[in-house]
Amino acid sequence: MAEPETEPQTLDELAAEAELDFSEAEHDELMALRAERDELKDRFMRALADAENSRKRAERDRREAENYGGSKLARDMLPVYDNLRRALQTLSDDQKAAQSALIEGIELTMRELINVFKKHGIEPIVPEVGDRFDPQAHQAMFEAALPGTRSGDIIQVMTEGFYLHDRLLRPAQVGVSSTPAS
Repeated sequence: MAEPETEPQTLDELAAEAELDFSEAEHDELMALRAERDELKDRFMRALADAENSRKRAERDRREAENYGGSKLARDMLPVYDNLRRALQTLSDDQKAAQSALIEGIELTMRELINVFKKHGIEPIVPEVGDRFDPQAHQAMFEAALPGTRSGDIIQVMTEGFYLHDRLLRPAQVGVSSTPAS
């Protein structure tokens, strides 16, 4: 049979039950020990919380270093992408036919560079003419009034932009319409 549950007792109650008689000095010493215990428990809990916060901060810093540590290298590789893209865009059909092996090599290099970018979380920002200007992803290189467009429409794309995971690595460079509303 289970024993009846009783309320927890204080040391004073236990001492009275055991018919112990504490002197005033012993009682003061006991109270000082309790206060010290409570202070040490509080310091321990704070140290535990600090350790947990440090662990979380270190984990966040590790993730950020993993995701964004190569941003300088990635930014330095963007002109290589731009130059390969420009080289492929400027070729005429006659040049493509005459230099097919060279062109194929440039295209393969471009595809490999795009694959490496994707592997490392680098995604292009590819605005189209007619899209709305987004200051979070685009950099306006010039403004011009162009008939048939609305103010804030992209009228020319100079270079693509890029995100590194969720951070802007480079904004897309665009021309924007300043045509006043009619």
